[in-house]
Amino acid sequence: MSKRNVRYGAELRKRADKVDTLRQSLFPCPACGKKKVKRTGNSLWSCKSCGGVFAGGTYSLSTPSGEVAARLVEEHKNR
Repeated sequence: MSKRNVRYGAELRKRADKVDTLRQSLFPCPACGKKKVKRTGNSLWSCKSCGGVFAGGTYSLSTPSGEVAARLVEEHKNR
């Protein structure tokens, strides 16, 4: 059950639980590769291993639109 006391519908409670678990989980670091990246603030992520600080999504390190943008940047670099 979500800590936020989400009411009025099972679907909303499921979404809130999913967001809470994503927000609190560890992600792999883009710099060192270790699974030590944790959320420090709204869209701010830091690696406990190498000390790197990254901007990402609000509840997860990467977003689908951010992945598309990164692919486009890499494609543009390789030209």
